Amino acid sequence: QLSEDVERVSENPTEEREGEMDVHEDSSSVILPDGELGTTTPSLRFSKTCLKNVFSVILLFIYLLLMAVAVFLVYQTISDFREKLKHPVMSVTYKEVSFYDAPGIAFYPGKARLLSCKHHYYDHIPPLINPGQPGDIECTTQRINYTDPFTNQTMKYALVVQGPRDVKKRELVFLQFHLNETDQDFSAIDYLLFSSFQEFVSSPEKEKFMKDCESSYSSWKFSGGFRTWVKMSLVKTKEEDGSETVEFKQETSVVNYIDQRTNPRSDQLFFVVFEWKDPFIQTVQDIITANPWNMIALLCGIFLALFKAADFAKLSVKWMIKIRRRHLKRTREVTNHIS
Repeated sequence: QLSEDVERVSENPTEEREGEMDVHEDSSSVILPDGELGTTTPSLRFSKTCLKNVFSVILLFIYLLLMAVAVFLVYQTISDFREKLKHPVMSVTYKEVSFYDAPGIAFYPGKARLLSCKHHYYDHIPPLINPGQPGDIECTTQRINYTDPFTNQTMKYALVVQGPRDVKKRELVFLQFHLNETDQDFSAIDYLLFSSFQEFVSSPEKEKFMKDCESSYSSWKFSGGFRTWVKMSLVKTKEEDGSETVEFKQETSVVNYIDQRTNPRSDQLFFVVFEWKDPFIQTVQDIITANPWNMIALLCGIFLALFKAADFAKLSVKWMIKIRRRHLKRTREVTNHIS
């Protein structure tokens, strides 16, 4: 309304002056008591103008405060986004499967000999009939010799066995080894797990394949005179470049084997069982929680608020200047009229 009044006054200055002259003439013809002229009306006008100016200044400070808060939010948002880019969050997902890709189990028996290997289901392992004697080997096995990847001089002998697949039927692989004599106080067999036995079979360079597996995966041991129960779980990790690495986590429990053979023997028997722990494949990948679109939308809203606040502040200053000029103009006119 004030801006409309200012425009109307600027468009019709002559009418306003004529009206003011008429008012001045009328007021000059009226005899007022002493002290009433020039005190009542200007004071009321001055008090209203002063209140309006104070209110405008308060609003201006409020919008300046809001602008400072908006600038701080912009800085904080950009800082949080950069911090989240530097520190991604690890995301873990689980995928349930009915069949695993049969893993490869590479044994390094040394002087030990494989006596039997069978697949059983539902965790049922029948008692051994002739422990320490050769039995049925029903597993798919392959033997391979390759040079040690760390020394490139020592030849290593590995027996690769196909692992269990059917997780719903609790398929397991039970193996028995025999070691006739040993020159060590403790006897153990090393083994290595890798993700796919089929990849090993179809690989044209099996020696290189085994070198890469030994360089990438950890090896474990199981001791003689015990039944070692190994429960495996598969973990897939997605790298930043899109590649995927696979590793095994395992839980091992050891049960003492009671040798009931009649004659005391100096040989060692090894028993080991491999099965899957659960039907869930664990996938691990790093994700960035900062969403650039959310940040852009927030920044747009903050900048829009800044522009609106700046526009309001500019209009408020202009309005205050106009009010001040009108007040000074009226004061001069009243002073001239009284003089």
